[in-house]
Amino acid sequence: MPERNFIKDISILRKKLLKWYRSSQRSLPWRAIADPYKIWISEIMLQQTTVKTVIPYYQRWIKAFPDIKNLSKAPMEKVLKAWEGMGYYERARNIHRCAKTVEEKFHGKLPCSYEELLRLPGIGPYTAGAIMSIAFGKRFSILDANVKRLTVRILCIRGKIKNRQEKKIQKFLEELLPRKNVGTFNQALMELGALVCRSKKPLCPICPLSDFCLSYKKGLQEAVPLSKEQDYEQLEAVLAVIKKNGRILIKKRPSCGLMADLWEFPMEKKKEGEKHGEALMRVLKRELGIKTQKVKFLGKVTHSYTRFRVSLYVYFCMLNNNRVYREGSSRKVWVRKSELARYPFTSGSNKVIKLIKG
Repeated sequence: MPERNFIKDISILRKKLLKWYRSSQRSLPWRAIADPYKIWISEIMLQQTTVKTVIPYYQRWIKAFPDIKNLSKAPMEKVLKAWEGMGYYERARNIHRCAKTVEEKFHGKLPCSYEELLRLPGIGPYTAGAIMSIAFGKRFSILDANVKRLTVRILCIRGKIKNRQEKKIQKFLEELLPRKNVGTFNQALMELGALVCRSKKPLCPICPLSDFCLSYKKGLQEAVPLSKEQDYEQLEAVLAVIKKNGRILIKKRPSCGLMADLWEFPMEKKKEGEKHGEALMRVLKRELGIKTQKVKFLGKVTHSYTRFRVSLYVYFCMLNNNRVYREGSSRKVWVRKSELARYPFTSGSNKVIKLIKG
């Protein structure tokens, strides 16, 4: 489609997109509402997480924290527990910080200002644009992964997306936005990207915008955008389920860094050439000051996070109930198996809990 002819086709593109959206949109719990709080929570949850996964988390979250005031007063551990299993926990911590700031500075109401929103913890241009357009009806574009992929295909931008291409995408979206019902239009773009203009095997023959798509016309829809290959670092670790007097030892991660403030079982990364038993002894010596202990292999669990794929070799260690062991940390507690559900655990440790509960 020649660029000079594009402007006169914008109104047709909008009509086709909205007609498709009215008949094809999914029924989602955060749709058809204008509550800035609920829209904010849903948009943060949907970053890095699928809609199918988010729905039950969102529903439980709104029940536990119905508004910003309730959220701002909740302890961090309760917030992390509500987020448990979705990963990228910094999102939950930023939501909590943001709620406190909004309660303090804006009386519990998210500000109707793009610039003010950007100053809040964890809210970037995409989330601010979503809140402004969907909750407040303001003319702001949204550039999530689905919209970006859709736009890159329409414009047929090949290769890596650099600053110049980013500006081209943003300009295109700004020209595309209608004057009214901008929130609905943005949701339609996101929905089309999610359901039809998929990252793999896009459904171009049923796409309402195929007549406008340069990639489809050139037969490049599978090659555009350039896919990113994720390289994972393979790790092996030994994890100890240590039991004494009917209680299991768990420990809280540091308050900063990866998976901050989440709970886990004691574990140790296996050194190159090291046997599992040697790594396990390092765990026991570090945590309790003992060198040897009767142990039993429970099984292996695997999980992935950020750029790592981890194989956890799980060992059960039963301690002498009458002996006093060195612990030396207020971030360690002994809990009964039935009490484990109270604590927000890392994904790997959650898999271990399933293993020990059988």
